[in-house]
Amino acid sequence: MQEVIQKAAVLIEALPYIQEFRNEIIVIKFGGSAMEDHQHVEGVLSDVTFMACVGMRPVIVHGGGKAISRGMKAHGIRSKFVHGLRVTCEKTIAVVEKVMKQEVNPAVVEGLRRMGAAAQGVHGEEVFQVVRKTDVDPETGQKLDWGFVGEPDEVHAARLLEVLDAGKVPVVTPLGRGRDGRIHNVNADTAAGAGAGALQARKLVFLSDVPGLLRDAEDPASVIATLKMEDVQSLIERGVISGGMLPKVRSGVAALRQGVRKVHMIDGRMSHSLLLEIFTDKGVGTEIVA
Repeated sequence: MQEVIQKAAVLIEALPYIQEFRNEIIVIKFGGSAMEDHQHVEGVLSDVTFMACVGMRPVIVHGGGKAISRGMKAHGIRSKFVHGLRVTCEKTIAVVEKVMKQEVNPAVVEGLRRMGAAAQGVHGEEVFQVVRKTDVDPETGQKLDWGFVGEPDEVHAARLLEVLDAGKVPVVTPLGRGRDGRIHNVNADTAAGAGAGALQARKLVFLSDVPGLLRDAEDPASVIATLKMEDVQSLIERGVISGGMLPKVRSGVAALRQGVRKVHMIDGRMSHSLLLEIFTDKGVGTEIVA
């Protein structure tokens, strides 16, 4: 009987959050090694199904880097990264598009449908207009060019709202269309942030393979529970925020500036971490607030 009462207590704790977030858009970026484990994928998709069932409006933007690397290897193409971004030549973008549209995206959509959620795949180039990413190496001063890698400069939120208004969960590939009409690879963190900002989402959640933003990269227990946007730059300068966390944090800050209320960074490998972060008093990862 005590176990049954505890279950009821959990539901009561979740009730005010269910009431507060009903009809609110929540953008979820799903990536990292959490996408490589069937059990983790099933757990995340069951959380998203629950969110949709209680009246929230989730949007998934997925990654798929490891699946792309496997596809490139199968085609005899060597993976090359510059500053953490995949250099994407003519042959590479063809593999990226094929893997995203024919493998990763359909698998996520089918997983949601198996659990009873209405879901629809959305090709990112229908949503994101991009400009080709270029930069200058701060050490050498040389121009950096990643090929067919784009950064969103326009987001067609109406396409996502159309799917949401039909009562479905949009599952979006991290692709964009350049001004030249060509498909470009887009960092999934950047795509999720741009989409959340354009949709004026209530929350933006980054699901990856780390427990949150860590003060000490070697200590999983050093999670920063709450981080103010104004403190982000100093943490970047001190090297606390670096590597794969940089695009997440920068995309999150950009989304906050566009009106997103809160950004979360949580471990997609933890059982039901998405529900624990959104529907409980304590949460389990890092939240970034304006």
